[in-house]
Amino acid sequence: MIISNRRITGLTADVIAELVTEIGPLWQERHQARLASRQRKRAVGAGAKHRLVFVDRLLATLVHLRHGTTHDVLACWFGVDRSTITRAIGEVRPLLAERGCTVSRDVWLRSLAEVVDHLGVTGKTGIIDGTEIRVRRPAAGRKDRDKFISGKNKQNAVKSMVVTDDEGRVLFCSPTKPASCADITHARQLGLVNDAGYQGLGAQTGGRVVTPPHRQFKKNAPDWYEEIYERQRKAHSSRRIRVEHGIAHLKNWRALARHLGRREHMSDTVQAIAGLLSHQQITDLKSARQM
Repeated sequence: MIISNRRITGLTADVIAELVTEIGPLWQERHQARLASRQRKRAVGAGAKHRLVFVDRLLATLVHLRHGTTHDVLACWFGVDRSTITRAIGEVRPLLAERGCTVSRDVWLRSLAEVVDHLGVTGKTGIIDGTEIRVRRPAAGRKDRDKFISGKNKQNAVKSMVVTDDEGRVLFCSPTKPASCADITHARQLGLVNDAGYQGLGAQTGGRVVTPPHRQFKKNAPDWYEEIYERQRKAHSSRRIRVEHGIAHLKNWRALARHLGRREHMSDTVQAIAGLLSHQQITDLKSARQM
């Protein structure tokens, strides 16, 4: 039932089957490595048996990411203890994050350098923008408590940079940073820029970076200038809107609407969802072309 209903996991049954084939062996390999690293040795077949097979662990993680379902609810749903669900999600989520984003069946983009190379080879345009995700406020007295406060939205959040192609398909999501980090600083660290928050980098990079048009007249601008500026601004916005669409698709996954878990897991959560979304987008595109 869970696999057959896309509304529950956000993915089709075919995509889930591919995930099982791809990630299952990796999970089994890491599980065996953890057992082998223990000092205490057990006989073959000894020890507690898994009550949650890998497919169920994957499904629990997908439902958690898609709907923000609590571990307690998932534990009741799958008939196991809460700690089992917590451990399962903690094991599967990094594996999903490491997959990266896909642009075809045999091309995966796991780093920003690979995204840049792909755009250079294909001649396509990449669009970048930042998105903020609300998180819980750090406890009182904790060091650097204020660094998560967003200067824009005045709320505790983390920030990630999203790269899409000119059709809004997700190509890359960066690891998260505290929301107090300015967009332009984050963009410089990544090597990419785009939005109005990045104005000035065009001159600093000798024109290699395309930014929104800079307004020359702050007050009493001539009518002819207002017309030109508005035309340039709309032309830039019409290209940039695609990344906003990509971010909206990401935020459809409730784990990114507002994160109530540990902030340390946010980078894995963002990158896992980006990889899952891009995989489903490519599958949908392929199916549409075959019709």
